Amino acid sequence: MAESWASSEAVRRSMKSNRSRDTGPELRLRSELHRRGLRYFVDRAPIKGVRRRADVVFPRKKIAVFVDGCFWHGCPEHFTVAKTNAEYWAAKVEANRARDRDTDRLLIDAGWTVLRVWEHEDVEGAADRIVRAIRPGSER
Repeated sequence: MAESWASSEAVRRSMKSNRSRDTGPELRLRSELHRRGLRYFVDRAPIKGVRRRADVVFPRKKIAVFVDGCFWHGCPEHFTVAKTNAEYWAAKVEANRARDRDTDRLLIDAGWTVLRVWEHEDVEGAADRIVRAIRPGSER
């Protein structure tokens, strides 16, 4: 068997079961946006030819929304360094953060508005921010 990045088979199974899309926080946010009458694309590359996918995309408004997990994206409030295989995970999270910054730059340079929502954020507050970006001047 090849050398595994996981510290144990149980950890490996747990990490492999993490979804890349349709996570609980994404589903709650999408449900709230839909409830407010917004229609959008899910898990879509905002820019053709660039292998970066946003969780929620409003192509006509050029708005890309990313729902970032606290562990995977290094939330300043909730991120804690893994106790097992700490060096690997610290490097992994830092690489994710660097890719996030690069993605933001690519999209902004192409004329997009990028919104990042932490998984722990209040869904209604996050939806309010998105609505304000889509409909400037609207309260909700």
